[in-house]
Amino acid sequence: MNQIKPQQKDAYTLILDAIDVGTFRPGDRLVESDLADRFGVSRTPIREALQRLETQSLLTRDGRSLIVASLDHNQMAELYVVRTELEGLAARLAARHATEEEVQVLRDMVEEDRALLSDPSALARANRRFHKQIHLASHNRYLVQQLDLVHRSMALMATTSLAAQGRGEIALAEHQAIVDAISKRDEHAAYSALRDHISVAFVTRLKLDSHSKSAV
Repeated sequence: MNQIKPQQKDAYTLILDAIDVGTFRPGDRLVESDLADRFGVSRTPIREALQRLETQSLLTRDGRSLIVASLDHNQMAELYVVRTELEGLAARLAARHATEEEVQVLRDMVEEDRALLSDPSALARANRRFHKQIHLASHNRYLVQQLDLVHRSMALMATTSLAAQGRGEIALAEHQAIVDAISKRDEHAAYSALRDHISVAFVTRLKLDSHSKSAV
């Protein structure tokens, strides 16, 4: 019997994943030959991937070098405006369309993530999985595509708001409120709960950035 081999990730996805998990951080220089060696692929797909990432503004030019882009204050604010509305819509549609199994997965995620409160990096990864699950539960492929683009840009932020003291516990309580609204099929409550969740995260991030700049 022929075994089905797991699909290998292409160069674009490999680099994007590395940015997403923080292996490559804003300001890091990406060298074509180094990336080819790191991921075990030829330089041609690496070059094409870098060009694609530059087109999407995830990479930027520093002289002749490509570096991971960073977001200034205005870009971050603009991103959060878009994210707030799209995430709220996803929650509204999830309350309308999510299956009972999808709702149960969301419930389980909230409970399982409580074990990660002492590890902000792990909690941040779990947070992305939670939000992705809500996106999928909206059952709207075009919305999912747009939110994927937004979350790629979120990876350009140097820190996670979940690193703030006490933010993890608050975020999980907010996640619980979102899931409760979705499970009750309360579209307005789900929309409002997720919008409020993103708003608090934005305020937290602004405070973190303010403290880091004042410390310089």
